[in-house]
Amino acid sequence: MQQRCASTAKNLCRKILQVQPQAAVRATAPPLCDIFINHRGSDTKRTIAGLLHDHLFRLGLRPFLDSMNMKPGDKLFGKIDPAIRRCRLGVAIFSPNYCDSYFCLHELSLLMESKKRVIPIFCDVKPSQLQVVDYGTRSAEELKRFSWALGEAKHTVGLPFDTLEGDWSAFLNKATDAVIKNLVELEAENSSKKTTYIVQGHQQK
Repeated sequence: MQQRCASTAKNLCRKILQVQPQAAVRATAPPLCDIFINHRGSDTKRTIAGLLHDHLFRLGLRPFLDSMNMKPGDKLFGKIDPAIRRCRLGVAIFSPNYCDSYFCLHELSLLMESKKRVIPIFCDVKPSQLQVVDYGTRSAEELKRFSWALGEAKHTVGLPFDTLEGDWSAFLNKATDAVIKNLVELEAENSSKKTTYIVQGHQQK
């Protein structure tokens, strides 16, 4: 199973790299990443987020995790926002303290506003337990934006995981398989759109 996933991921990665236009390579913007991992660092950086990043990276994919893809001196929004807009897929790792973080909710909102496909992972928390709390530090517009994005994620089929009783190896394989399947579907959709565009272009001529 793991060898099949690795082979599929590496073939997909090579295919994605082959179709990137030269203009994208020359651009000064941050390079494309395949997967943006949205998470609460204090809860999951050293556990599920870090392990998933390493697992995907070893398979030849290009995951974005702030602690791995950023260096001292980088501007948070200047690096993270373009990565979200240019990623192919989002993985949102929800945890008990996730909703306390402005950055987590901002990243999730930007993923949703950018119409990215997002895979939710509910780590030690149930979807019904996630809610945006007004501490008096966020504007009404921000609260509305965050609540909308959180609602979109909560109503998306995700992967639950209990860090105390769950099987870590099995879960990482399951999460990786979900990422690969979604990337394959997105690549197929993009290929279909390109084919339709080319056909329409020929018909107009």
